[in-house]
Amino acid sequence: MDRIDLKILKILQNDATVTVAEIAEKVALSATPCWKRIQKLEASGVLRKRVGLVSGGKVGLGLTVHISIQTGDHGAERLENFVRAVSLMPEVVEFCRLAGEVDYVLKVVTTDISAYDAFYKRLTALMPLRNVSSHFELQSIKSTTALPLELIDPGEPAHEAAALVSQQRVVALRTM
Repeated sequence: MDRIDLKILKILQNDATVTVAEIAEKVALSATPCWKRIQKLEASGVLRKRVGLVSGGKVGLGLTVHISIQTGDHGAERLENFVRAVSLMPEVVEFCRLAGEVDYVLKVVTTDISAYDAFYKRLTALMPLRNVSSHFELQSIKSTTALPLELIDPGEPAHEAAALVSQQRVVALRTM
C-alpha cells in the first residue's frame, strides 16, 4: 500500500459516495487505474465496506448502552456458543473480546429502557455470567468510523508533528 492508496482510503472514509472520477482527480490518477486500486483495496480486505451512517436517535434508536461482561466459565465450547448467540443479537452493534478483568465489551443500541431490559434478560440467560455492568451513554462526544491514516503516512502533517514532539522528548532526556 502506497501513499496514493492511503489518499484514496482517506477520501472514501470521509465520503463513500464520491465518484471514481472525483477520487482520481484528487489523487492525480486517471479513472481506470484509480478504480483498479479501489478494487484491489476491496479484494485484499483493506476496504471492507462502503456504507451510509444512520443517526440512531433520528430513527428511534436513541438509547446506547456500553456493557462490560465477565464470564464465569472459560470453557471453549461454552464461550463459542456465547459469542455466536451475542453476535446474532440485532441490538449489538459492537462486540469485542478483551484481555484483563473484563472478558467482553458490547455496544448496544435500542429504543428505550424497557427494550434494553428485555435485551439484558436475553443476554444474561445465555450462560452464567460473573458480572455484567451496563453504562448508559448520556452524550456521544466523539464517534468516527475513520481510521487515523495520517499516523502511518510519513508525509502527513500530523505524523510530522508527532515525530517532532518525539524528537523534542529525546533531546530533553539527553540534556537531563
